[in-house]
Amino acid sequence: MEEYAIEVDNLTIRFNLASEKVDNLKEYVIKLMKKELIFQEFLALQDVSLKVKRGEAWALIGVNGSGKSTLLKAISGIIKPYKGTIKVNGEIAPLIELGAGFDQNLTARENIYLNGTVLGNSKKFMDEHFNEIVDFAELWDFLDTPIKNFSSGMSARLGFSIATMVRPDILIVDEILAVGDFLFQKKCMERMEKLMGSGTTLLFVSHNVETVKKICDHALWLDKGRVKMSGDVESVCNAYADYKK
Repeated sequence: MEEYAIEVDNLTIRFNLASEKVDNLKEYVIKLMKKELIFQEFLALQDVSLKVKRGEAWALIGVNGSGKSTLLKAISGIIKPYKGTIKVNGEIAPLIELGAGFDQNLTARENIYLNGTVLGNSKKFMDEHFNEIVDFAELWDFLDTPIKNFSSGMSARLGFSIATMVRPDILIVDEILAVGDFLFQKKCMERMEKLMGSGTTLLFVSHNVETVKKICDHALWLDKGRVKMSGDVESVCNAYADYKK
């Protein structure tokens, strides 16, 4: 078995930003075909390296725009590297964006089965775990309500419940729990701790340093797309807190 669950080596992510305003899609396509669009290169991540051993819990910290979500999306396979490599050993359960993976026009009941299928589970498996999912999400009264009518907290509860109903090899959580109420956040933390106790690897993004210290053992501090510091969670979080003062 591989020692590392995640290996990121000298990762660079580049985006091309249009340097002029284009009001509609038609104008954009015309300018693009005429080669009249001028793009500005933006490096969202530069030479980022990270090695996460199986069962470790890593926090990604940094101010908004530092590249945390971009790194998670790259590890999840949503964004391709411009330079560098990413190696993932195991199945990932990503909770990166609210509503990702949900069909907004379908009900919660329908989305549970849809998400289960996307995660590779059979209908029989979903039938067996259906009550467990709804119990954890506390959404029995809203099962036949379209997801588009859910609050952000309700969507987060359902997404987290589906993703963690079985133990994933790697769990990625990007700030979505911040929209939930305190009691549900506590419930999610307890489930994450239980998953880690049985071997799940965690990548966790939160602006709450105290929560990070409680649940993670390592931290990576990103600043403007570069690694500012990496190591044990106490040292990195304390340095980050002092830097922000």
